[in-house]
Formats: sequence, C-alpha cells, structure tokens
Amino acid sequence: MASRAALRRAVGGAQALQHGASPLSRRRWASTASSPEVVDPFKSKPSSSTVTRIEHDDLPGNLSKRSDRFVEGIMPFMVPTYARPTPVMARGSGCYLWDMENKQYLDFTAGIAVTSLGHSDPGLSQVLSEQSEILIHASNLFHNKHTGKLSQALVSTTLTSGAMRTATQAFICNSGTEANEAALKFARKVGHSLDTTGAKHEIVSFQGSFHGRTFGALSATPNPKYQAPFAPMVPGFKYGKYNDIEQLPTLITDKTCGVIVEPIQGEGGVNVASAEFLTALRARCDQVGAVLIFDEIQCGLSRTGSLWAHAHPSLRPKDGSKPAHPDILTTAKALGNGFPIGATIISSDTVGKYIKVGDHGTTFGGSPLACAVGNHVLTRLANKDLQDSVNSRSQTLIKGLKRLQERYPDAVSEIRGRGLILGLQLTAPYTSKVSDILGSARDKGLLIISAGEGCIRFVPPLVITDAEIEVGLGILDEAMSEVVNKA
Repeated sequence: MASRAALRRAVGGAQALQHGASPLSRRRWASTASSPEVVDPFKSKPSSSTVTRIEHDDLPGNLSKRSDRFVEGIMPFMVPTYARPTPVMARGSGCYLWDMENKQYLDFTAGIAVTSLGHSDPGLSQVLSEQSEILIHASNLFHNKHTGKLSQALVSTTLTSGAMRTATQAFICNSGTEANEAALKFARKVGHSLDTTGAKHEIVSFQGSFHGRTFGALSATPNPKYQAPFAPMVPGFKYGKYNDIEQLPTLITDKTCGVIVEPIQGEGGVNVASAEFLTALRARCDQVGAVLIFDEIQCGLSRTGSLWAHAHPSLRPKDGSKPAHPDILTTAKALGNGFPIGATIISSDTVGKYIKVGDHGTTFGGSPLACAVGNHVLTRLANKDLQDSVNSRSQTLIKGLKRLQERYPDAVSEIRGRGLILGLQLTAPYTSKVSDILGSARDKGLLIISAGEGCIRFVPPLVITDAEIEVGLGILDEAMSEVVNKA
C-alpha cells in the first residue's frame, strides 16, 4: 500500500506540472535511505520499479563527507582526464542510481545512451553470470560460439528492420571509437583498392560530429577542444557543414574514399540530418566511388523508436524515393548495456570484398562473454513492443519539454531530436547557464547532460515510464526556475 501511495504522489506531482504548477515547491527529489542506519552503499539491493518521491532526510553521521574522502584518496592515482562532480555512484537499478551516501538519482543519461535496458538489468546479469562460468576469452585465433551468432544477428536484424539494405557482414570490437576506427580503415582500404596510386584517400566528416578519441576517429571529429592538444591530426581529413547540400560537389571528390556522418548528432547538440542531406550524400558517394559510413553509436539500436536512426520515418525522402542507406554502419554503447562492445556492419559488395585476412584485428573484440551480452541485448532492443514504447515515451517527454519552453520562453529556443534522444536548446543569454541547470538538477536528484553549445541532452533508458518522465520534468522545472530566475 505504501508503494502505491508513493506512486500516486509521483503521478499527482506530474499532473500538477502538466496543469502549470510545479510539484516541487516544498519537496526535494534527491533522497537518502529512509532507514537511519549507515548501510554499505556498494552492496547490491533488491530492485524496485516504483516511482517514489521522498523527503530529503539529514545524512546520518556526516555521510556526506564519505564521498569527498573517497575521491581524495583515489584521485592521486588516476590520470585527470575527466572533471567529475562530487557523487560517487555505488549501485543502480532500472532508471535509478544511488551514490555512496545512498542518495537516489533518476537517470536521464543512461550512462550517455548506454544502459538502454536500465541499470543492473536482471536478464543481462544472468547472461553475464552464466557465460562467465563457461568461457570468457579465447582470442581470435579460434572460433567461438557467440561471435558469429552476434554477427549474423546484427545483419539479419538490420535487414529485417528495413535499414541498411546491403548489410552482409560484421566486425565485432570493444567500443564506439574502435568501431569507427575500423570503418575508417576499411574506407581507406577501399580507396587504395580502387586507386593504387593512393590519391583516393580523403575522408569527409562534418562540423558538430563526434566519432571518438583514437587518432583516426579524433581526426574525423572537427572540434578544436578535442583536436588541438594532439595536433597534427591524421592527414587526409576534410570537414563540411552538416545539412549543407550545396557544398557536396566540391567537398566530396574523386579523391574521397569515405564519408562519415551521424544521422543524429549526439555530442554536437542533438542535430538531426535532413532526409535530403542523407540522400544527397548517398548520391554523391555513388558518383565518386566513396564509402558512406553512418555512425549510429549514440542514435541507433532503437533510441529513435526505429532500430536504426537512418531508417526512421522522418528520415525518408518526402518524394517517396529510396531512403539513404550506408555501406558501413557503426554501433556500440547500448549494444552491451554497459558491457564494452562495438560493431562495424559492412556491405560485402562495396566494402567486404576488399578486406583481406590481416587487414584489421583486435585482441578482446568478439569475446564469448561480450558477444553473449550483445546477443541478449540486441534481441531485446529490436523488439517491436519496446520500439513502440520508445515512440510513446518520446511524445510524453516532448510534451513536457514544450511546457517548459512555454514557461521559460526567454530561455528555451528549440526542442530537437527523435525518440528518446532529445535536446532542449537554450537561447544565447542562457547558454552559459547549462552547467548551473545540470548541477541544480543533480542536487535535486535528476541526472542530465549537455550537448553542443547551450543544449540540454536527454537520453534516458528506453525502459523509462511515463511517470518517471514526469518526475524528471518536475525536477528540471525546479532547477530551471532556480537558475533562470537568478539570471
């Protein structure tokens, strides 16, 4: 009965937001455990799908200092490549995380579009447990039961979904940047095969893109923040303007071996490619014999409500012509739901026939454990019921973001995205306030992230409920009120 009452309170608060009144005027959403006992925050807890709204209790025994002491103790041994806020995350369940102080957070980041099935998913945990007792690693010197199965599943599921009509083979690796690195190398190999002089070696990418941090993927990521400290980049990369069709004849030439693009840019600000732009890219690549690469590491695997973003109905040409499909498709992130894995799906006609034994490789990629995970996750993410749910939850989130836009018209300029990869773009006077909004929301129990310049990004677990979305919107409303009204 108590859990039902808590759920009714949460839904009631969501309805209050829907009708224009913030449900957060007197309550905090971030909470500590209701028990006064000091518990082990790293110990596994029973999962719960209940949406709760709990008063913020005082932390017993100065628990709030535990995280500070913990971080102070470990930081001297860690290369400082990240600027992390204070919370030390200790456990997760569904759409929630808990820190060392047992403070609860509603997670709208999904580990940056990774935990699409939620945190500590029981089905995935079972696969990990069972496979780890059978075989974890045997190297790519030998076949194993799961690598080929996952490769076949990626190809067949892609074809069945109506995406990438030429999908034939898959290369399994460990991460998104590795998947893109393989794609870039494959494109170069195609270029060398078509023109043995080496002239056909240029790779084109676009402003606002993010393809990874290894040198090849970084060279395709035209952001001075990431590139400048490690210049010079790999030679042969050219950059164009996203969604600009007129530039393509001069940007993509006979020297171009590959073009890499995100159908929806995540890091760049949740920018959606137009169907016309993708179609023009496909046509130009065909004209000059270049490989077209779609990076769907963040926007793929049903995050848009379609298995692959490039096959989303909104990215189909309005004139009824065939949608643009790639020669190479890269994926990672959600494929492992937190376990490291990536994949590069290719067409044998335009790419695979040029790839020979020894052209590429990986020590850990395609391990039995990783591929058992990938098979399990792919089956669930490709489920039509889940995709329908994503589309429904998307409408709930978009409606809520529109209410915030109406409430803060001077601060919010646009809502972008598809499915459950959405962006709330702030106006110029407020772009510098994004970090303040994120910090305020985190203090109140909501985890969100930024993208591009002045954009708040929403990539929650795909299993999120309408009630949880409304709870998160309520927290965001209070955070924005706190920051915007001070500006």
